[in-house]
Amino acid sequence: MHFLPEKLDHYVVEHSQQEPKLLQELTRETYQKILQPIMLSGPYQGRVLSMISKIVRPNAILELGTFTGYATLCLAEGLHSNGVIHTIDINEELHDFQRKYFDKSDFGHQIIQHTGNALDIIPELNKTFDLVFIDADKPNYSNYFHLIIDKLNLGGIILSDNVLWHGKVVEAIDEKDKSTKAVLEYNTLLKNDPRIETVVLPIRDGLTISRKK
Repeated sequence: MHFLPEKLDHYVVEHSQQEPKLLQELTRETYQKILQPIMLSGPYQGRVLSMISKIVRPNAILELGTFTGYATLCLAEGLHSNGVIHTIDINEELHDFQRKYFDKSDFGHQIIQHTGNALDIIPELNKTFDLVFIDADKPNYSNYFHLIIDKLNLGGIILSDNVLWHGKVVEAIDEKDKSTKAVLEYNTLLKNDPRIETVVLPIRDGLTISRKK
């Protein structure tokens, strides 16, 4: 979803850093072979994720929702040379596809894949993180937050994707729409939790940056 007029949005994209060729290749193959390729972060948001990671310079990143690994590789660009990114996805069929592109990159040895339910995996990760990217099933966003907040270092960043949810957050709510309800509750949680400070960016489908105080 685009919140700027098409011409202005095109100008923004054209005057931002271009995506690396490997990510262009990953995008093409995702659209050729994988269901719901719209789930890709895309070149512009990918460059935003890369820039934030490069500013934070994290030693440890946690990503919830790998899909085909596009955002994973963008976030990995900011890692310290000895840093790691733990990425979790529930779809085991995507594991080998992800690994192929991870190993083609400069960051393959720094990327640790986890396949399964993130609600089960997160408590087993005996480490803390400087940067967390949440881009998984919306009904569990608040649950993920509660699991990761104590694993986030002071000054650490949580990036939350799809927080404007196709604009549905400002429309009448369908009582059967669990995802929209969950996003609304999550946005309120981020706004009111005293442990963090939060700003919502109207980038694509909405990206929230939350910093732990």
